[in-house]
Amino acid sequence: MWIIVAIIAYFLLALVVVLDKYLLAGPLPNPKLYAFAIGIFGGLAFLLIPFGFLEVPVWPIIVLGILAGVIQIFAILALFSGLKKFEASRIIPAIGGLLPVFTLLFTISVGRAILESFDIFAFVFLVLGSVVVSFERRKLFTFQSLTYAFVVSLFFALFVVLSKFVYEAQPFLSGLLWIVVGSFSAALSLLVSGELRKEIRNVLRKKGAVKKALSPAVFLLFVGNQALGALGFVLQNWAVALVPFAYISFVNALEGMKYVFVVVLVSIISLRFPRLIRERVNRGAIVQKLLAIVSIGIGLALLAL
Repeated sequence: MWIIVAIIAYFLLALVVVLDKYLLAGPLPNPKLYAFAIGIFGGLAFLLIPFGFLEVPVWPIIVLGILAGVIQIFAILALFSGLKKFEASRIIPAIGGLLPVFTLLFTISVGRAILESFDIFAFVFLVLGSVVVSFERRKLFTFQSLTYAFVVSLFFALFVVLSKFVYEAQPFLSGLLWIVVGSFSAALSLLVSGELRKEIRNVLRKKGAVKKALSPAVFLLFVGNQALGALGFVLQNWAVALVPFAYISFVNALEGMKYVFVVVLVSIISLRFPRLIRERVNRGAIVQKLLAIVSIGIGLALLAL
């Protein structure tokens, strides 16, 4: 069940990536604005509280939930800061390899990872596919880009492991709400940045480039994209809640499915609607993507066994 939920989540998140590719034609704006917007949009989950979905657990679980939410926002901030400074191809493949490994190491450190030989082989193939599908030979890693990838992977791995502890002690929606408390609070803390406050004022007043870009159609598309992202995030967390603790690293390892979906969606759109998205595809790139898909397919097959 958790595998199906995770795959659906990564399909929705792939749609978000493709829509972002269309919406964000220029360079990324202030990374703090992205992290702030995600944290604030997540606060809409508080609407569930009057319906009795929030339960009050023992205080260590509350602390873990809030801490997980805080770490998530700073992981997102580190990710967008890295993408602002470096090309995605210098960071994303490294994250695809490091994130599942860090998650597995954390689960081992708390004594919750007991894997069979099939599981280990499945894990290796899934991680390998995640790296290969987004790797570009002409854009190798640098020490700085690897540093960003290391920090992002470490933070997201901590977020996943802490979230799993919360979901084991709470019903899913209640646990998610405590995590949102942390992410919402962390997003508000970013307002200490004068640069971020200025960026928000420009958005609210529709100044400069924002005024030209924020047409009603684009705004609706942006809001719809954020809703898709929120749904994908909830399903991804549901997969974490469903999966046995020993296998939570596999939820991260399956992220390669997102990049596979992105490749397929972008290829279809670029062929049918080249004015929206243009994607140059050569024989080497096709072989690379196919090898990645095969690797992920083998990993899924071994995991199913």
